Amino acid sequence: MSKTAIITGASSGIGQAAAKELANKGFSVMLAARREERLVELKKEIEDAGGRAAYKVTDVTSAEEMKALAEATIEQFGQIDVLLNNAGLMPLSFMNKLKIDEWDRMVDVNIKGVLYGIAAVLPHMEERKEGHIINVSSVAGHDVTKGSAVYSGTKFAVRAITEGLRQELDPAMNIRATIVSPGAVATELTETITDKDILSAFSNGPSMEFLQAEDIARAIGYAVEQPAHVDVNEILIRPRQQK
Repeated sequence: MSKTAIITGASSGIGQAAAKELANKGFSVMLAARREERLVELKKEIEDAGGRAAYKVTDVTSAEEMKALAEATIEQFGQIDVLLNNAGLMPLSFMNKLKIDEWDRMVDVNIKGVLYGIAAVLPHMEERKEGHIINVSSVAGHDVTKGSAVYSGTKFAVRAITEGLRQELDPAMNIRATIVSPGAVATELTETITDKDILSAFSNGPSMEFLQAEDIARAIGYAVEQPAHVDVNEILIRPRQQK
């Protein structure tokens, strides 16, 4: 039986690229996101390439929907070997703009979504004594810049949660925990920014060759392919020109 991976935020960017990467490595992939039409397209693309895929429309801010996602994965593929908690939002803004709704949304998706994902799969992984939880943080989870206060806060939290989980896991359980911290990646993340001053700073900032989603997907593939005794705790990956 092939291994199975759940991927949240699979409708675009890193999630989409990771789904293809893992499918190419022989994983059965359960695709999760809110945009069903994107999931249908991705499922077909993976299957046309010879892979195995299913999807479930899921809102990661709902613990119930995340639990249902895990249950659907077990029903479809028999097991959950990898959870990639990838769904995230990045509506950067200066704090004096008081974009409280955006703050709330980032906390709900970037932090609670990760926690709900862990809660959905951990009992199954402990029962099987096998599994791998990969949480996507960010370079912003290492370094705070102007406009990134709340976003960075959520990504620092992802790192803390993942490291805490790693320390709590009984080695006998054979469950691994990995943090992936990308730098600047050419994805749809910046499309959620509504602060015009932030957008202006982006357009006037230094030019660099951004990472592609596939670059991060290959790093995720590296982490999952390691032997069972190897626990890749964190991968920090950014464009060579990014400070």
